[in-house]
Amino acid sequence: MTLIERLWQEYELPAVDGLYFADGRAYEVSVSRTSRVLRINEALDVEQLLTEEPELVARVDGLSTHELAGGDMLWAGEGSYGSDGFFGRVRSDRSLVWAVFLEEADPFRAIEVSGREATFTSTSGVVITVDIDDPSATRTP
Repeated sequence: MTLIERLWQEYELPAVDGLYFADGRAYEVSVSRTSRVLRINEALDVEQLLTEEPELVARVDGLSTHELAGGDMLWAGEGSYGSDGFFGRVRSDRSLVWAVFLEEADPFRAIEVSGREATFTSTSGVVITVDIDDPSATRTP
């Protein structure tokens, strides 16, 4: 079981802007409030990050869901602090497929799906569209 899967058992994620996969892959991310694009940056070593700063963990709580064909669902919500937001894909048993955590986006409440893309909107108007199968593969305009 990967560290990310172990954290997710308690609905926790590293409290760092990132894209986290259940298989252990993780990437630093950045987002522009105007472009709707989630920029995938450098690979993130979660083991090293949490060894150096074990308090960098946030509990997440879902506020919105959208069921996908096959039983998986998209889930969006808030983190431990008012400015945190997250969204991701989980299986029917709520086990993690992938999740994005953003420290300054505010909670994500709205989910819209079009084909294989989903658009997540936060309470402060941050709008991000990603590929629902692999957000790291989302095409940038």
